[in-house]
Amino acid sequence: MRAAWRVADVRAAEKALMATLPPGTLMARAAAGLARRCAITLRSRGRLYGSRVLLLVGTGDNGGDALYAGATLAGQGVAVSAWLTDARRAHVGGLQTLLAAGGRVVTEWPSDVDLVVDGMLGIGATGALRGAALDAATRLAGTAAPVIAVDVPSGVAVDTGDLPGPAVRADVTVTFGVLKPALVVGPAAPLAGQVELVDIGLTMTAAPAVRLAEQADIEKWWPHPGAESDKYSRGVVGLATGSASYPGAALLSTAGALAGPTGMVRYAGSAHSIVATLHPSVVVAPRVSDAGRVQAWVCGSGLSTDQRAREELRAVLAAPLPAVLDADAITMLVDGTHANELRARTAPTVLTPHDGEFKRLAGSAPGEDRVGSALTLAAWTRSVVLLKGDRTIVASPDGEAWVNPTGTPALATAGSGDVLGGLLGSLLAAGLTPVRAAVAAAYLHGLAGRAAAESGSVTSADIATALRTVVPR
Repeated sequence: MRAAWRVADVRAAEKALMATLPPGTLMARAAAGLARRCAITLRSRGRLYGSRVLLLVGTGDNGGDALYAGATLAGQGVAVSAWLTDARRAHVGGLQTLLAAGGRVVTEWPSDVDLVVDGMLGIGATGALRGAALDAATRLAGTAAPVIAVDVPSGVAVDTGDLPGPAVRADVTVTFGVLKPALVVGPAAPLAGQVELVDIGLTMTAAPAVRLAEQADIEKWWPHPGAESDKYSRGVVGLATGSASYPGAALLSTAGALAGPTGMVRYAGSAHSIVATLHPSVVVAPRVSDAGRVQAWVCGSGLSTDQRAREELRAVLAAPLPAVLDADAITMLVDGTHANELRARTAPTVLTPHDGEFKRLAGSAPGEDRVGSALTLAAWTRSVVLLKGDRTIVASPDGEAWVNPTGTPALATAGSGDVLGGLLGSLLAAGLTPVRAAVAAAYLHGLAGRAAAESGSVTSADIATALRTVVPR
């Protein structure tokens, strides 16, 4: 597992560490890591000695990091130029060290450079870019040279991943100590490019703002059958999805569930005939009340919102079992009666809205702080919320948040969420906690989308097929 921390918590950890070290140690460590990454990039482009680097230097510690790193590069034969957003407030020690190493200050950008280092604004900056920094970011958008950002790209909202205005797009971001939310979530995350974490010795005592699962986590959590397992002990998932009008949703959610770890899938709905024909291993019934024993329910994809659908949703909500509510089930939750039934549940519930469904549930769109918005909805609904998006967020009622690192635009296709819901239900039925089930389902769903995209354009059926190639064995 990886994690990202908010600015206030990073600052507190830095303060505690600096109290134990000689002055300037943290900046020296950060600058050394930054210089190393710059050198690697320059060598990959053909040469280090004789290459040309432009430093965009702000007034804070990020500017100091860039200047000290530039001094190291100058000492290795790199022609380093520093463009200052405010010459009167540049880091004094860093500027003196750069000049002593042979670097220079420029007021006009060089016509041709091999690398640009964005050291204008760091994690303490707030609001949109202004003045010289805005001018530089605008000009930088047209440069062909690779860009390395110092700690975070200038212009991003560090704690939320929002973009209050134009921001620098980096090819690489060298961040110090720990990850920050803007590097992993929200519209800011793609601007970070490849993120390289430099260890400067921080010890974090505060809880992270957001966590990120890794492949090892998914493999550790994944349920595997043992010698004594049978189809019931592995878990039975029930699907109340699809309808006569939308049989595809039933088929896709079933395919997602069959890719999961459970020993049996039961389908209950008006598309039962086609499900039985195309998925002969699935046990079918016309209604939830006829389905038999299950360990978790998936409800909503293609279910419709008519009276029959409402009765099925009510039956799922009343069952003392974990449940995944998606699509039409979420739409019906806007009805006050169903919302009260949801909040009254004692069994775990996972809601899987996209932004439009989130707005219907919460009364407003997620907004600039997607993690905070998901946590608020999770607390109000007493449910785990899986907020879909390029960086899907999983938020729990007790304040735990995860962001999925495997998202891909290939998942933006009709029926993709149906596959996700089926897999998620299978993981719940197999015994995973709601948070882990949601995190694992999103992670593997993203991998399946990437795998499917390797063969060209992607449909939801392709994603379901690819799931079988990415789940742990």
